[in-house]
Amino acid sequence: MTAPGAPGTLPARQGLAYGLLGLPLAFVALPLYVLLPNHYARAYGMPLATLGAVLLAARLFDAATDPLLGRLSDRLFGRSTRTVLGVGAGSAVVLALGMWALFFPPVQGEQALAWWALLCLLATYLAYSQLSIAHQSWGARLGGDEALRSRIVAWREGAALVGVVLASLLPTLLGLPAMLGVFAATLVLGWWAWACAPRPAAQGADMHGVYHPAQHASLWRPWGRPAFRRLLAVFMLNGIASAIPATLVLFFVQDRLQAPATQEPLFLGAYFVCAALSIPLWLRAVGRFGLARTWLMGMLLAVAVFAWTALLGSGDALAFAVVCALSGVALGTDLALPSALLAGVIAYEGDSGQHEGAYFGWWNFATKLNLALAAGLALPLLALLGYTPGTRSEAGLQTLSLAYAVLPCLLKLAAAAALYLLVVRRTPGSAAFQAP
Repeated sequence: MTAPGAPGTLPARQGLAYGLLGLPLAFVALPLYVLLPNHYARAYGMPLATLGAVLLAARLFDAATDPLLGRLSDRLFGRSTRTVLGVGAGSAVVLALGMWALFFPPVQGEQALAWWALLCLLATYLAYSQLSIAHQSWGARLGGDEALRSRIVAWREGAALVGVVLASLLPTLLGLPAMLGVFAATLVLGWWAWACAPRPAAQGADMHGVYHPAQHASLWRPWGRPAFRRLLAVFMLNGIASAIPATLVLFFVQDRLQAPATQEPLFLGAYFVCAALSIPLWLRAVGRFGLARTWLMGMLLAVAVFAWTALLGSGDALAFAVVCALSGVALGTDLALPSALLAGVIAYEGDSGQHEGAYFGWWNFATKLNLALAAGLALPLLALLGYTPGTRSEAGLQTLSLAYAVLPCLLKLAAAAALYLLVVRRTPGSAAFQAP
């Protein structure tokens, strides 16, 4: 199959074929970034300071390698899509094995466990990042107008939300072994669907009238684009606002709300199911308001509904479920729109078919840096300020509430202001965010 041709259209079969790999990639993201810190702290008794150091080191390494993996992705696409799929298959195998090794370590003792977790995280992150960047680049290379770009991303992120819901339900309902088994099965299915997905219509060697930079310069090419720098600044502010509560949510549910473990899937499920259901509504809003303004609306909605979390305490599980559902609606914009904006920047700059990997490598670098800072700084800081997992100290719980609810809202407001000043306030038809 070739890239979709009619502007703004994407047949469901083609959209699903491309997007399905997003399910296992998101499936693995929740265990890696949300479940794993809580699992090591509670199941193995790893101190928060040690856990934070391991996660910070692994995630900084993960972030630093993403631009290089992006450059590798461009080289693979320069050879053939078959090469991209072949390397992706190898990454999928490493990813499945690494996940099992992380959640079922064969070693004991704090030091041995810390080193095992670090080494397994490095291998798992590399495989996960390589597969993710190649998949994102593939979607951007399909091209199209603003409406089509948003639909391509929506298929990927819609499948991703299904994966996140599965990952949030299975550990509690069936246990970790079943969760990892389902992940491996969906990874195989997702890769197979990807192999059947529409191929990018134009490869780098087939592009005409497009500047071809020196090979060594292409890694840094995105940083020479002001539109990319502006969009990345907004994306990073917004990302750190989301990464902090993602790291702390299970601590908040278990200690501040004192909710039973059986309710955890309810909270996560409400959040991600509502996000999935909201995506079609946000896509309709894009048609009326544009990508940037719709994203701004989602940011402001997120602050309006999530700020109430700071007032919740023991027994407020139902209220928190409502907050999760409404926050999930706002999450729809974070999932479907930023990558579509980035694809527009790539298309305008004439880098389509050549440098998507470089752009998404730096894009994922920003995402991973946010997650590294959230885990590496928030967890030790909470410990320093008096919070320990399982505490019932009012001072410790208040510190947890401020870190989980108040700080992310302030950062989200800063991201909204940056989006307005750097993107929305610019000329509505600004070429920096439109297809050529």
